[in-house]
Formats: sequence, C-alpha cells, structure tokens
Amino acid sequence: MPELRQADRIAIQQLKARYCRLMDTKQWDQWRQLFTEDLVMDCSDDVTPDIGEPVITGRAKATDQVQRFVGPAITVHQVHAPEIEFVSDNEATGIWAMSDVVSWPPETPPPVASVTVIHGYGHYHERYRKVEGDWKIAQLKLTRLHVQAQ
Repeated sequence: MPELRQADRIAIQQLKARYCRLMDTKQWDQWRQLFTEDLVMDCSDDVTPDIGEPVITGRAKATDQVQRFVGPAITVHQVHAPEIEFVSDNEATGIWAMSDVVSWPPETPPPVASVTVIHGYGHYHERYRKVEGDWKIAQLKLTRLHVQAQ
C-alpha cells in the first residue's frame, strides 16, 4: 500500500506542476482538464478583496473566469512544499506554498484599474479526486498572505 500512495503522491504533484505550467503558457483547453466537472474554486481573500473572485462552482464557469482574468496577462506561478494527505483511495487534500506574478501589458486593461502588476505569496488549499484513474482538482482555495501591487 505505501508504494501505491507514493505513486498517487507523485501523480498529485505532477497535476499541480501542470496546473502552473499550463496556466502560465496559456494552454487553456489542457488546463481545464485538470479539474473535476463539479470544481469549487475560491480565489477571494481579505488581502486582495478587489482582485480575488467569489466562490465559483463548476469547471466551465470557474476556468472561464480565470481565463478572462489572467488570459491577457503574463503570469508566473510557482508552488512548493506540498503537504498531501490521503482521505481514501480516491480522495486527498493538499496545501501548497505559492508565489505568483501577474503582469498586464500596457495595451491590455487590467481587471482592477489601478493595478498593472501583482506579486503574491500564500497557499493553495486543495481537494483532489481520482476520476477514471486520473487525479483531478475538485476544490481549490487560494489564500494570500502578502501581495505587492503596482
């Protein structure tokens, strides 16, 4: 059983690595496939109330909103120090330390008029579910501890 858990742990780490790479390279169709259909995404927080979005339910709605928000921006997402715990054979939770940079080019109006670049630090709190043999993100909550905005 520990070998199976190790393989699942690696699969979840690769899932999160793809999350960052596919978002930053704007490969939206592939990025959407990383989530369950009933995804619950919450990017709202107290540190960036004008930037975060309220809770969104459903993969299509959540991923469309993220694409509209950061699609025109240059983004760099980095995650590390995963804390992964298995709830069952098909469900796990994870917390990832994160930092991101989001920069809207001059020709693209940013979602918040006074902000053209943000550099944030915080954590992703996630729940994963195995669907047809593949781990997917079922819930995602982004909490920011600090944001530098320009």
